Amino acid sequence: MKQLFLNVSDGSMKLIDQPMPTVKENMALVESLYTVVSAGTERGLASFGGKNLIQKALERPDQVKKVMEKLSTDGIVTTIESAFNKLAEPMPMGYSGVGRVIACGKGVTEVQAGDLVAMVGTAYHCEINRVSRTMLTKVPEELTDYRQAAFCALGGIALEGIHQAEVVPGETVAVIGMGLVGQIVCRILNAYGCDVIGYDVVDKTMPGTRLKAFINSGDDNAADMTKALTRGRGVDKVIITAATNSNAPMDLAAAIARDRGIICMIGVTQMNIDRRPYYERELSFRIARSYGAGRYDSTYEQKGIDYPIGYVRFTEGRNIEEFVRLLAQGRISLADIITHEIPFEKAAEAYEMITKNPNHERYIGVLLKYDENDTKWQSRIENPKAKRAASGEKIRLGLIGAGNFVRSTMLPIMKETGLFEFRGLATTGGVGGAQANDGTPFGYTTNNYQELLSDPEIDLIAVSTQHNSHAKFVIEALKAGKNVYCEKPLCLTLDELTAIKEAYEQSEGELFVGLNRRHAPLIQQIKREMKTDQIPAVYDFIGNAGFIPKDHWVHDEAAGGGRILGEACHFVDLIQY
Repeated sequence: MKQLFLNVSDGSMKLIDQPMPTVKENMALVESLYTVVSAGTERGLASFGGKNLIQKALERPDQVKKVMEKLSTDGIVTTIESAFNKLAEPMPMGYSGVGRVIACGKGVTEVQAGDLVAMVGTAYHCEINRVSRTMLTKVPEELTDYRQAAFCALGGIALEGIHQAEVVPGETVAVIGMGLVGQIVCRILNAYGCDVIGYDVVDKTMPGTRLKAFINSGDDNAADMTKALTRGRGVDKVIITAATNSNAPMDLAAAIARDRGIICMIGVTQMNIDRRPYYERELSFRIARSYGAGRYDSTYEQKGIDYPIGYVRFTEGRNIEEFVRLLAQGRISLADIITHEIPFEKAAEAYEMITKNPNHERYIGVLLKYDENDTKWQSRIENPKAKRAASGEKIRLGLIGAGNFVRSTMLPIMKETGLFEFRGLATTGGVGGAQANDGTPFGYTTNNYQELLSDPEIDLIAVSTQHNSHAKFVIEALKAGKNVYCEKPLCLTLDELTAIKEAYEQSEGELFVGLNRRHAPLIQQIKREMKTDQIPAVYDFIGNAGFIPKDHWVHDEAAGGGRILGEACHFVDLIQY
């Protein structure tokens, strides 16, 4: 299958071939029919990629801060290499689409194969996506123009802003910024029985967006015009959807809101609050977090564990469900918003239009359309660009797993040694395999690790997956007669260790574990100069293994075993040494 990626280093787009993903628990495989090209978010990403290093640094000081922190702990050479490796890594594009379910994992009961669904999050510009059960919803048959459901992520963003602003039917609501999201917000508010006043620096009103009035936000009399439309009160709520480096939308919102009004930000502007109007009218300012509750929560988005409706009425999934309901019942329509429908194979043209627009086209809703392609069902992709070595000249590697550590550390080091031929890569799908293969071309990529074990041209199997799967892959590789290198930890339980020991004793292959601290030059020196034969000996070991976010899978006892098994094993091994 093909997937669209952004080259962060230069802003260009490219389609990368990779095997179709495999289905997982609480996940569904969805064949894409349409995905949305966001003229806001994705244009910003593409424009960022086209900037030079200094411009990138000025735009993202938060990332510069992370680089400086890494510099203080890892040194200049490692930090520079890591930064450039990250910039060279392609970024997946897209987050909203509509498609047809082709397979469901365990725990997925809301949809079944053959259903038409709206999807968000991992709804990439990709022929087949693997999406969490909490981030998709079935599209009713009543919605015949199902292209509109592809805008579900933007609909979810709009609804979350409306919920956070606590909009009540009959209120007058100001929408500042009449781009794509602004148009959707206005239409939903109208469907909910609100009067809507639109604001922008230019008049972008559309026939399908019914407004009480449009006011140019740059007009010095904008606040007075608003009061004239609201019996001198001001608007009840303000939703800012604009994208600008200016603070003007914030200033306008404070000027037009009524006493004790609520201002909600779902756009991207400066957020400098002028105390006087907020104090005098006791205004409230809120920020809506993307599509809704569950956003950035790995338990919700990756594990598919939903929030109880009694506690959270509108989650990410239930927001897009509501958006699709409004479409299906004819309460809103986005048909006139769709200005461009571009074949997926020509996706680069869509990004050229939203970033440079050489033909000066008027666009707002841009869709990528996916035509039938028999090759997208392939489970193995051959790579003619991969370098082959003569037999016995290099160690022929088969790699299982392509996570961040593999891409940022393991593969660059192995590549630099010149000792390896990168023969085969196996992943369950997702973007990691494509990113790893782009930086270090393998002879082939597959979604079935068994192909590596049965490949007679592979000398060494390297395992770098989630910790709870290490034992399984190590045992099967040893039984296949392969030499095995396993990233630490070797396993998580004593039963797994016993099974590994039995497999190793019966195998012709060798087994190596990535407990590498003992090989550090300073550790070698300490061993020479501080060794003792006195028992017992007390070792005082202070380790700084770096911060890992609390929702990372390493902290999940079932998947990662926690940091004692997953990281402290390094130091236990070192003390034993």
